[in-house]
Amino acid sequence: MTITPVILAGGSGTRLWPLSRKLYPKQFMALVDDHTLLQSTLQRLTAMEDVAPPILLCNEAHRFIVAEQVRRIGVTPAAIVLESTGRNTAPALTVAALMARAGEDDPVLLALPADHHIRDTQGFVATVRQGAGYAGEGRLVTFGVTPDAPETGYGYIRKGRALKKEPAAWVIDRFVEKPDRDTARKYVDSGDYCWNSGMFMFRAGKLIEEMQVHAPEIITACRRAVARGRTDLDFFRLDKAAFMECPSDSIDYAVMEKTGAGVMVTLTSDWSDLGSWEALWQAGHKDVQHNVVHGDVCLQDVHRSFVHASSRLVTAVGLDNHVVVETKDAVFVAPRHQVQQVKALVDQLKSRNRPETATHKYVYRPWGAYEDIDVSERFLVKRITVKPQAKLSLQKHLHRAEHWVVVKGTALVTRGEEQFILKEDQSAYIPLGTVHRLENPGKITLELVEIQSGSYLAEDDVIRLDDVYGRHNGGDENG
Repeated sequence: MTITPVILAGGSGTRLWPLSRKLYPKQFMALVDDHTLLQSTLQRLTAMEDVAPPILLCNEAHRFIVAEQVRRIGVTPAAIVLESTGRNTAPALTVAALMARAGEDDPVLLALPADHHIRDTQGFVATVRQGAGYAGEGRLVTFGVTPDAPETGYGYIRKGRALKKEPAAWVIDRFVEKPDRDTARKYVDSGDYCWNSGMFMFRAGKLIEEMQVHAPEIITACRRAVARGRTDLDFFRLDKAAFMECPSDSIDYAVMEKTGAGVMVTLTSDWSDLGSWEALWQAGHKDVQHNVVHGDVCLQDVHRSFVHASSRLVTAVGLDNHVVVETKDAVFVAPRHQVQQVKALVDQLKSRNRPETATHKYVYRPWGAYEDIDVSERFLVKRITVKPQAKLSLQKHLHRAEHWVVVKGTALVTRGEEQFILKEDQSAYIPLGTVHRLENPGKITLELVEIQSGSYLAEDDVIRLDDVYGRHNGGDENG
């Protein structure tokens, strides 16, 4: 039986702010080892047999991050599907089923969120095999996790009647949202509930049938979005207008609670969605004081704490059961038992239109990245890196001039009608309104300093005339 993985990489969670942000959420970060959570999810599949190339779904703003991360681990996906807006898991999985069912095959789909952490790969694979047996029989399978604590950050699934003892499986009684602590404790004490892992398994054709019965508006909109979609470089763009019309709903409530074919199999491996700083403390390697430490950190009389330094020395004295997270533009401090309140904190920052909720100072682009170094009323200094053989768009600015100084590598500069090479310690001036382009013709990363000067220095002052990455004017992707 061939299994087609469906990787759901469209989330933009805020519970790990200030590391995780709208334009660079946690699934693209290396939080527990050298690989990002997305990469680890894909690598976990290599332990399985008869696995087809995966289908990945992500927000279009993250498309180049996804493409680069899968390239780095040597994965060639069947498709990277772009959602213009998030519509939750029911539409995403319906789109995947429609695309997987486009030919004569009716593969079993294994739906996996891209941001989970599982150490026990063998246990995970064994559970997937159990689920595949039920999916092959026409069941819609969800994977539950036996709770070991009254966790308020997870949804729960209530067990119905048992189908089998070995492997353990139950009819699904109902899904419940994240409870308060007292309710969660009752769930755990009863033994009738599992954590909802958000992982599913079913034949593509069976999901389509069930969606037609239980959520016809969703499948109608998804059919239009796929039929009117188009290939764009290495991506498949769903039709924006059709997908915007699609109702937003989770697969849990759209189908799994309503179908008579649903079944829950319990996961026999460890599992965490790393959805909070507390979860990262639980998963991390602890020193003799039971601290989890990342980066340049010096502690005195600190115990049972999580301390993360991204860009500078972080010191602390006398803390117990705390979380301290530093990035270049924000610092977060909280007792471990209150880290779930970070969402309310981020909502407060959003109401103030703070850019720290959306982007980091280090901003990724398909051609490389840039970082703001210094800013004032009429100037902005950036550090820019351009990947080998990559190029920025051909563009001009209405409100700013630019001065480029090459620090490392070689730059090919287009300025008006001329083209010329800049090497290390050489520079070029781009007057306001001049058409220009920056390219890296070399084999090593190009590094340069850009000094912008003018009356308006925001990223949307770009008129893009040509772009090899298919981007248009406006939006969050300038350069």
